[in-house]
Amino acid sequence: MKTLDFHRDEKGSRTTVMCADGEVSVYSHCGYCRHCKGVRVGGRTVPMPQQQAVGGVRQGMSPDENLLNAAVMFNTIVRDGSAIECGDDENTGFTSLYRY
Repeated sequence: MKTLDFHRDEKGSRTTVMCADGEVSVYSHCGYCRHCKGVRVGGRTVPMPQQQAVGGVRQGMSPDENLLNAAVMFNTIVRDGSAIECGDDENTGFTSLYRY
């Protein structure tokens, strides 16, 4: 597992990391990538909320609201975080979380 440090712009509205695919947005790539294991906040790693939401969808729970809430929660965690914990040890790059 690797730790990808955040790179924020001057305004703090864009947060990126260096991925195997190059520099990518945490919000639009990591939040929907199967390799993302969580966000480093302080000294701990907060698990990615989308993983739990996808698990609930597979069990028959209401997908729309759960996935939306998970995405909003992820964005809030990223705001307070400093890095992504990434499980892409083979450097394959982005792999969709929603693809089976």
